[in-house]
Amino acid sequence: MFSFNDDLRHAERRLVFKVDELCRLAAEAVHRSPDDIIHLEKLAEGGFNRTFLITMRCGFRMVARIPYPVTIPKYFAVASEVATMDLLRSFGLPTPEVYGYSPTPDNAAGIEYIFMEFIQGISLSDIWFGLGEGEIISISHQLAEFESKMMSIAFPAGGSLYYTKDLENAAGSTSWVSSPGITLEDKRFCVGPDTSLHLWYGKRSQLDLDRGPYEVPKQPSREAYKYQEQPPSDHIENLDRYLLIASSLIPRNPALNQFRIRHPDLRPSNIIVSRSPDSNLHVVGLIDWQHTSILPLFLLTGIPQQLQNHADIAWQSIMRPSLPENLDDLDETQKSSEMELYRRRLVHYHYVKNTEEYNELHYAALTDLMGVLRRRLFLHASDPWEGETLALKVALIQATKNWKTLTGGGPPCPVVFDPDDVHETMKLDAEQKESDEALEACMKVIGSGAEGWVPAEHYEEAMARSKKLKEDGLAAAESEEERAQVVAHWPLDDMDEEEYM
Repeated sequence: MFSFNDDLRHAERRLVFKVDELCRLAAEAVHRSPDDIIHLEKLAEGGFNRTFLITMRCGFRMVARIPYPVTIPKYFAVASEVATMDLLRSFGLPTPEVYGYSPTPDNAAGIEYIFMEFIQGISLSDIWFGLGEGEIISISHQLAEFESKMMSIAFPAGGSLYYTKDLENAAGSTSWVSSPGITLEDKRFCVGPDTSLHLWYGKRSQLDLDRGPYEVPKQPSREAYKYQEQPPSDHIENLDRYLLIASSLIPRNPALNQFRIRHPDLRPSNIIVSRSPDSNLHVVGLIDWQHTSILPLFLLTGIPQQLQNHADIAWQSIMRPSLPENLDDLDETQKSSEMELYRRRLVHYHYVKNTEEYNELHYAALTDLMGVLRRRLFLHASDPWEGETLALKVALIQATKNWKTLTGGGPPCPVVFDPDDVHETMKLDAEQKESDEALEACMKVIGSGAEGWVPAEHYEEAMARSKKLKEDGLAAAESEEERAQVVAHWPLDDMDEEEYM
């Protein structure tokens, strides 16, 4: 359930297909009869796909993964994920074996699908918060070795990976795919259009062009802008500034500029583990390779979002974490908080240490002082227009301030900002962060995730809390005008997304 726009979210995820035909196709994919299937059940529901577990009479189990209607770019997302898993599996990565797939609904079931191996084990997310330090070290070690293996695979260009035959089929039916891509040494595979979600966001998916910046209608106005819509011309100006410096952002170390591949969302729920007889944890599966990109290494680098602890400014990440000496003197709430902080620090620390030992190339990119700024500039410049340009402008300002370190010397920065403009921009950025933190706090109060999702069993409670928050906001308003703005722009109310999608 979703705390806002619940009807729309469910409509986006509603799947209509012929279940009996899907079962028949699944059985044929593993050389069995449809009569061998004794059970089909929903296994999981993610942000872009619904997965089903299919069980045969003999006990054999397999997964059917079906993209939602809202998933984009559907043909390329399905075709690329299949090829990506196949190639990585051939290099020894624990990706699921693919039994069959269809990147189009032109089949008996009337739906796109992937049939793949059901990996025996448990999701790391199920035991994540109970891991001991030894288990954290072991998992970090294994992940570092897997990432080293996948980052050693060289690619001739950037984009996403496909079977050559699938891109040839797309070239015959899609006007902007004019060639079968750039083939690898193994001619079955090629590099084609990047399936990164932000390149297909909203109306970008309707373009018959490349995946370059595209203007889409504005998102609801934000408080820091006094609820005034911002002109896209400001964003165009900042994109022009970015183009002036883009060629100077490439690191001087050529090893960091080589095209490599990496899991797009390496979180505990996408890591399958199994416990051996000696009770050691082993990573036996890496799942969910949808929207995987091939990019220069310096743009792929970073600690996975759910493994990093960058927000903890009180801790020096190069220092091995430790528990406070007075831990036993704390009450249960304080003790629990300190233990969770310690766990987050351990995960971050050991990921970096194991990367240093087992994945030297990634560590070199990870420790580049300007690496984070390079990636922020790239990401904000390629993000879709959503009604503001603040994040890109702040990154550009930081680039001008760190130009010599960023480029290693050479010509002066071709972008210059007026000091008053810089002052106002950074002031606005601080206000925007306060607004974002307030929204995040609201989400936590109602128990909602970033997209507004709440478990069905907590939905009524979440909606009651949301209503109370809005009532408190209206009560705190100091004028009728302010009350009207709260009513018109309350972030947890349903909204017309067509205005900014």
